[in-house]
Amino acid sequence: MTAPSPVIRIVVADDHQVVRTGFATLLDTQPDFEVVGTAVDGGEAVRICRELCPDVVLMDVRMPGTDGIEATRQLAGPGEGGPRILILTTFDLDDYVYDALCAGASGFLLKDVTAERLFEAVRVIAAGDALLAPAVTRRLISEFSRIRPRQAAPPTATAALHELTPRETEVLRLIAEGLSNPEIAARLVVTEETVKTHVSRVLGKLGLRDRTQAVVTAYESGLVVPRSREPS
Repeated sequence: MTAPSPVIRIVVADDHQVVRTGFATLLDTQPDFEVVGTAVDGGEAVRICRELCPDVVLMDVRMPGTDGIEATRQLAGPGEGGPRILILTTFDLDDYVYDALCAGASGFLLKDVTAERLFEAVRVIAAGDALLAPAVTRRLISEFSRIRPRQAAPPTATAALHELTPRETEVLRLIAEGLSNPEIAARLVVTEETVKTHVSRVLGKLGLRDRTQAVVTAYESGLVVPRSREPS
């Protein structure tokens, strides 16, 4: 007999009641989800999460008082045991999303996401994986090149990157392109299990929590340079 899936405890943070209630109601339809709290701003989200210790937080970016980026930084900072943060956003907030990813978020969703995609995203994040859809990742990369000129790679990041093998460096570049493990396996003509091993080693050597942070590190360090957008 198969053991039941563990219940994923969730907090929804959004200053719009309709959005907050809508997501909470949808999530509560799933037998393996439990919405343990909701918050109207980042400060309340931090307080609720520290009290209730959820597994996943759906976090809006723009909220009064403490915004979603600062709340993410407080909840997903150094140390073990913090919740996974799933940012709720729209395409016109790419700069905010980038800041949230740097603050420790594990991924993001568009607010017009379908119910099934929402459920899948929460399960992916709760399992310890990152949520970076290739098409959206490429859209973000395009925005990075427009809004943030490349800076010199931080010395610590450069030193850590030098510890990677050539194949691990190649895998990191492909992660930064937004490729999934199966896509990387096909590109390198190796098995998916081999890719998973490489990804695990990359994260371990660089001291990263998930592949979302790997994407940020690849661009912040200068290992991968986004192509500049042509002027309109």
